[in-house]
Amino acid sequence: MSARAGRRIGPWTVESERAAYDNPWITVTDCKVVRPDGSPGQYGVVHFKNLAVGVLPLLDDASAPLVGQHRFPHDAYSWELPEGGGRRDVDPLLSAQRELAEETGFRARSWMKIADFDISNSVTDERAVCFLAWGLEAGTAAPDADEVLAHDRVNFSRLHEMVLSGDIRDSLTIIMVLKARALAAAGLLPEEPTRLILGSVR
Repeated sequence: MSARAGRRIGPWTVESERAAYDNPWITVTDCKVVRPDGSPGQYGVVHFKNLAVGVLPLLDDASAPLVGQHRFPHDAYSWELPEGGGRRDVDPLLSAQRELAEETGFRARSWMKIADFDISNSVTDERAVCFLAWGLEAGTAAPDADEVLAHDRVNFSRLHEMVLSGDIRDSLTIIMVLKARALAAAGLLPEEPTRLILGSVR
């Protein structure tokens, strides 16, 4: 986390801070602060040690592979595009390529970054970088030991409908699908993914 005792963070002053919790993935920092109005306060920040990465892979038939898994924090099943975490000192593209291969077995000939955003910037510093991938070649998936994954393939038009209807709730998947659709409509994607995306959306 960027906060240090005695430093200003915008209109806030950090008087002291301590690591309230730490594990291999996150650190929760508890800060004693002076609020912008001058009153004393407390601010907790969750620092993510990895960067979130996501991939929207498009096959030649305009379908996309989805990954299904139970998500512990919500105790709910979730269908998502391939995503995961990558070390902050590693090129996000390399992490995305690894996640795609591990979760689906696919490798892609062409890649394009389509989103770079803060996931929950009021209480965490988690950042996500997402990519569009096409020219896919099939392989064998090799998920992590703690991942029990199901697999499906849906046409991009169906995926777009699932996002709009709320059937998909995963934030990275929602952003990737809507951003890719908007970029295609604006003529800001290469010809091949534009054809796959716009040709499938009704």
